[in-house]
Amino acid sequence: MKKIGIDARLYSQTGVGIYLKNLLFYLDRNNLNNNIFYIYFLKKDFNKINFKNKNIIKKIADFRWHTFSEQILFLINLLKDNLDLIHFTYFTFPIFYFKKYILTVHDLTPIYFKTGKASTKNSLIYYLKYFIFKILFFVSVLKAKQIITPTNTVKKQLIKYFYFLKIENKIKVIYEGLDFEFLKKKFHNYNFSKKFKKFFLYIGNFYPHKNIEKLIYAFQKIKQNYQLILIGPDDYFSKRIEKLISNLSNKNIILIKNLSRDKINWFYKNCLALIHPSLSEGFGLTLVEAAYFKKSIIASNIDVFKEIWGNNYLFFNPEDINDIKNKIEFFIEKKPKFDYSKILKKLSFEKMTKETMNLYLKNLD
Repeated sequence: MKKIGIDARLYSQTGVGIYLKNLLFYLDRNNLNNNIFYIYFLKKDFNKINFKNKNIIKKIADFRWHTFSEQILFLINLLKDNLDLIHFTYFTFPIFYFKKYILTVHDLTPIYFKTGKASTKNSLIYYLKYFIFKILFFVSVLKAKQIITPTNTVKKQLIKYFYFLKIENKIKVIYEGLDFEFLKKKFHNYNFSKKFKKFFLYIGNFYPHKNIEKLIYAFQKIKQNYQLILIGPDDYFSKRIEKLISNLSNKNIILIKNLSRDKINWFYKNCLALIHPSLSEGFGLTLVEAAYFKKSIIASNIDVFKEIWGNNYLFFNPEDINDIKNKIEFFIEKKPKFDYSKILKKLSFEKMTKETMNLYLKNLD
């Protein structure tokens, strides 16, 4: 009987949080081969999930990422537990942890795109933290027994960025899928149709690499009477987008913050198409959700989208406002439809969990 750890401290975060929730949901329904799993949560997340499998043990690890407590106290906790293997589900980890671990690298966006939030802090502190982040990232990749990426695109980026480490043979690509919470939600028939008519949809956060400003400028050029609905969190970045929309005085561009999942599903169900203008992604969960609702996807021609969707979406150059506008107008005129059924069959969090479990067992030898 072996002891396997999973770092679930980012359970409540977007992106990584969905990855964790699905990994743990399907892990609880898997054959664990009599292995014991220790799942490490922040205190605030500890009671958000309960496991049926007695071989899964919840542990409080109230040490936030990018902190000294993570580097010292979390390290002490892990060494006390004497794990045979741990899965760090994000690049940040106790740098002096010397035992065997698997690492998930979701994307290289933090490397290629800074957040743009430096102006709210002392710039020296910001760049010091960014330097430390790059060191942590390097060490986490260097010391990992195995690395998981959600796409071949991220794998290639990782190999290129760390060309001097020769890491190709230890990278395993495991696709993600549809969030189990998304699949089990009931679709309420909200009475939004009077306010929202003939609309395009964006769902996600508003970090600079999401490229929402260019989408807004492109939509500003659309002469026909269509709406653009932007749905995301209420934070520093959404306030910038809110200010831009206000300055443009375009009533057809609407920002909605902190919307519940069931209401988001109404927008998926009733939109004309999903628009995703991102400059960088590791996978693109919202595109999968739109495809589930059989909605056309209009998105950037970046490598990761081309890998997953091929030519089965309407693509544009995300750096070119006119190209974004032209593709939206093309959709309005032609209304192209795409068949996503074959693509959706290969995208599954349940399959992801089984493949990840196999990776655990392989690396216990």
